[in-house]
Amino acid sequence: MEDKEIIWLFMNRNEEAISALQEKFGAYCQKIARNILQNSEDAEECFNDTCLTVWNLIPPNSPENLKAFAGRITHNIALNIFRKKLAQKRGAGETEIAFSEFEECIPENKTIEETVESKEITKVIEKFLYSNPPEKRNIFIRRYWYMFSVCEIAEDYGISESKAKSILFRMRKELKKELEKEGF
Repeated sequence: MEDKEIIWLFMNRNEEAISALQEKFGAYCQKIARNILQNSEDAEECFNDTCLTVWNLIPPNSPENLKAFAGRITHNIALNIFRKKLAQKRGAGETEIAFSEFEECIPENKTIEETVESKEITKVIEKFLYSNPPEKRNIFIRRYWYMFSVCEIAEDYGISESKAKSILFRMRKELKKELEKEGF
C-alpha cells in the first residue's frame, strides 16, 4: 500500500491504517527502537505507542514522508523510554555510549536535548552532514540517530571497526569546530 493511501486511511479514521502502518514500517520503526532501547519487548511497546501517536496526529497533520514521520516519532518515544530506564539505573548500553560520544560536540552547560532542539544548531548540523561524502554522512547518522553499534556500522560498510571509529571521531571533531565557528 502506498503512503498516500495509508495517510488517507488515517485521515478517514479507518482502523486498517494501523495494520497498514505496521506492515509497511513496523520493522523499520522497531529497528530504530531496538537500537536505542536494546530490548525487543520495549521496541514492540514503543512501536505500539508510535501507532497511537500517528493515529492522534493524522489528522490534523498530513506528512509528506510517512516513513520519516513514523521514524521520528519512534525515535522520540524510544529516547523517552530510554531516559526513564536510565533514571531508574537499569543500564544504558549502546545509546549511552553514543550520547557520551556526541556530547563532545555539544556546547557546555546544555543538555543534548536542549541543544539539538534548537533550530539554528540543527541547520548547522545538517549543513555539516551534507558537506561530507554520503558514506561518511550515513555512518554518522547511523551512529547518532539510529544508534547502530560501531560493529554493525563497520559490518554494513565493509570496513574495520577501527576505521569506523576513526571516521566518527574525525567527524565529531569537525562538527565541533563548525559549531564553534557558528557561535555554538
